[in-house]
Amino acid sequence: MKKWIACFLLLSLLCSCALADTLTTNGGVELDTSALPYATDSDDAPVVYFIAEISSESLMAAYGALGAELPGKTGVKMSTGESTRSNYLRPELIGQLVQHLGGTIVECNTAYGGSRASTAMHRQQARDNGLLDIAELDILDEEGSMELPIEGGQVLSVDYVGTHFVNYDSYLVLSHFKGHAMAGFGGAIKNMSIGFGSSKGKGWIHSGGTSTTNIWGGKQDAFLEAMSDAAKGVNDYMGDRILYISVLNRLSVDCDCD
Repeated sequence: MKKWIACFLLLSLLCSCALADTLTTNGGVELDTSALPYATDSDDAPVVYFIAEISSESLMAAYGALGAELPGKTGVKMSTGESTRSNYLRPELIGQLVQHLGGTIVECNTAYGGSRASTAMHRQQARDNGLLDIAELDILDEEGSMELPIEGGQVLSVDYVGTHFVNYDSYLVLSHFKGHAMAGFGGAIKNMSIGFGSSKGKGWIHSGGTSTTNIWGGKQDAFLEAMSDAAKGVNDYMGDRILYISVLNRLSVDCDCD
């Protein structure tokens, strides 16, 4: 089964650059780029759609281009935003698509404090941000964590997501693409890993699988590998019942949680 990804961008110019022969990680490890796996034009390559206009109608068109209907009870995984000033996806942009899906907005509580560290605070922030005007909100880890196995992970063999995760038949990963202080950028992979991660899971990923409580205790490379491992666990569990749309607007060097 091919993995289908829709990219929905506010960019008037795209450029491609030649990849260097080697890449050096933040941890000082040199990687031979010729040995790295990458997508080709083979039959197994992902299909990516691009739409330049950002509007409610174009978002519906991006979803339609995927040629797939999400079955059953659908969760829309997105960042609910740390404040009314942060760069979360606005309800007037996403409301038509969320309601078309009959979707429930799903999120997990944070592990670093802020306005979404508890379910009550999180729900109030989502209300302040206008998201409860378009859909119901389910805090997936309101009742704790559950384990998802990870096959072939670099640093993780298990992921911790909210217990409500299994209550949904399908998911739309609706990501606001932006910069991020630790991940470099935040998109669908971060939305699947840190986003689906319970408070416990966020500590687990940030620490590179060494702690569920010390969120800042991990090394940079281990954090990045753990993040991709956790995303793989979610993707493997859902199979073809998960779709991806990324929106590039209100671009910032900072995460929506800042």
